[in-house]
Amino acid sequence: MKLLKIFVLVLALFVSLPAFAGDISVKYDNGIYHIVLKGEKIKKKIKFITSEELITNKEAHIKANAKLTVNAGFFDPKNSQTISYVVTDRMTSADPIFNKNLLANPFFRKNMNKVLNRSEFRILQCGNKFQYEISPHNAGVEFGCSIVTSAQGGPLIYPELKLEEEGFIVKNDEGEVVRESASVLHKTSRTIIGIKGTDECHILIITDENPMDMYQVRDLCRDLKIDRAMGFDGGSSTSMNYKKSIEVVSLKGDGAGRMLKSFMVVY
Repeated sequence: MKLLKIFVLVLALFVSLPAFAGDISVKYDNGIYHIVLKGEKIKKKIKFITSEELITNKEAHIKANAKLTVNAGFFDPKNSQTISYVVTDRMTSADPIFNKNLLANPFFRKNMNKVLNRSEFRILQCGNKFQYEISPHNAGVEFGCSIVTSAQGGPLIYPELKLEEEGFIVKNDEGEVVRESASVLHKTSRTIIGIKGTDECHILIITDENPMDMYQVRDLCRDLKIDRAMGFDGGSSTSMNYKKSIEVVSLKGDGAGRMLKSFMVVY
C-alpha cells in the first residue's frame, strides 16, 4: 500500500511538471498552453509554411516531421486563399494581394492598407545571428538583415493593442463599434505569439476551456512580462501539436475550423 501511494505521488508530480524537449518547454495551466522556445539554436529550426490545399494542423505536423506545429495566419475558407503574408525560406509563399475574394470585398478594398500592413512575426538573419521581430508588414528591416521566415496575423496585442489601426474593429462617428473581425471583442480560443528579451519566443494556445477577448490577452501578456505580442488566427482555427503527446483542436469560435492554410513548425 505504501509503495502504491509513493507511485501515485510521483506520477502526479510528473504530470504537473512542464514538458521539455531540449530548447522547447510546454506548460499547461487553467486551459492555456504556454510554450517557450529558448536559446539561439532554436531560431534556425523555426519555419512558417503554407499548404496549397487546406489541411489540418496534425497533417502539417506529420508531413513536416516537426516537434511543434501551431496554426499561423488568416485565410479565406471559401477559396483556400491567404489573407496573410507568409515567407518560407526567404521567399513569399502566400500573398493576399492575389486573393480575388479579398479584393472583391468592399470593406477590405476600402481598408486594404490596414489589412495588408497587419502585424507579422519574423525571424531575421543579421550577419551570423538570428533574431525575432514583430513588426507591421510594411516595416523595413535593419541594414544587413534579411527575413528568413515570417507569418502575418494580427492584431498587435502588447505593448499596445491595435484593433482599429489593423482593421479588426471599425467605429462610427459616435465611437460605437460597427464592425468586428476575428471576434477580438469576444471570448474565444486564441493562438498568440510573443517575444521576451532577445532569445525567447513565447506561444500561448488559449483553449476552449479558458476563452479570452483581446483585452484579456493583452493583460495576460503583461502579467507574463512578454515584451511584444501579436495574434495569429484563432477561434476554431486554434490548433497545436507537440511531438506525439499533445494535440489541441478547438471546436468553438468563428475560425474556419480545423482545415488550415499556414503553420509555424519547429523542427
